[in-house]
Amino acid sequence: MSYVKPQSLVTAMIDAGESKIFMSTRDTLIRSFMAGAILALAAVFAVTVTVQTGMPIVGAILFPVGFVMLYLLGYDLLTGVFVLAPMAWIDKRPGVTIRGVLRNWGLVFTGNLGGAVLVALMMAITFTYGFSTAPNEVGQAIGHIGEGRTVGYAEYGAAGMLTLFVRGVLCNWMVSTGVVGAMIATDVPGKVIAMWMPIMLFFAMAFEHSVVNMFLFPSGLMLGGEFTLVDYLVWNEIPTVVGNLVGGLLFTGLALYVTHHRTGARRDAEPSAPLSSTPVPAPSTTGPARELAAESV
Repeated sequence: MSYVKPQSLVTAMIDAGESKIFMSTRDTLIRSFMAGAILALAAVFAVTVTVQTGMPIVGAILFPVGFVMLYLLGYDLLTGVFVLAPMAWIDKRPGVTIRGVLRNWGLVFTGNLGGAVLVALMMAITFTYGFSTAPNEVGQAIGHIGEGRTVGYAEYGAAGMLTLFVRGVLCNWMVSTGVVGAMIATDVPGKVIAMWMPIMLFFAMAFEHSVVNMFLFPSGLMLGGEFTLVDYLVWNEIPTVVGNLVGGLLFTGLALYVTHHRTGARRDAEPSAPLSSTPVPAPSTTGPARELAAESV
């Protein structure tokens, strides 16, 4: 079958989280570095298409190509391990500790940041001919994105911070749904379709993704955006990371775990008592009745 049922899906998510926690430092850094770089290139692609067509929806439709590429290659995003790694700890897998979860998050954050900043530098060189000219049209657009999504939030004070956090929550609700969606399918076309839909939604709605922002804002600073590194950290990256963690873990990981793994239907569950006081004969343990009961579980 090309479809994995929810109960088996949650087990696969826990297994994946466990494997990421025990992955070597070298492999974790390499995989997360490449994920940050590929997602950054996809962001450049989406902004370029948006500038060329004047239609942001076109960029949103095409952006998921980067997510698909990095997922199929087995690379790791911070938004994904925010969901998968804690599930192995919550399920009390042997040897899995909260320290291991935090170690995984720290390594993936570092790798994603390194890959995204490298692409930011390379694209800034491309947009300015080695910083010898003013940024081209795409470079200017990236700079303005950084302004609007840092000082733009700061103008509203606490309300702006709340909005930023909520956009981070909504973002990883969708992105982690894409991660899980890819695990639902066992064939490549099914994985691509399941990933594409929620990723397109988050990008079209301009939700805040911590790894995409690791490219957009350093790139914006290099291209003359009118905001500072402190603006980026305080009024975007830090609240976005927290929002991504809450959204992915609460609305995707825990929601699936609680209803499909912790309290899902079990074969050994006690049958409910009959409403009538009239004794009900026990079903036959052989023949068609047994086969029908087995199919109903």
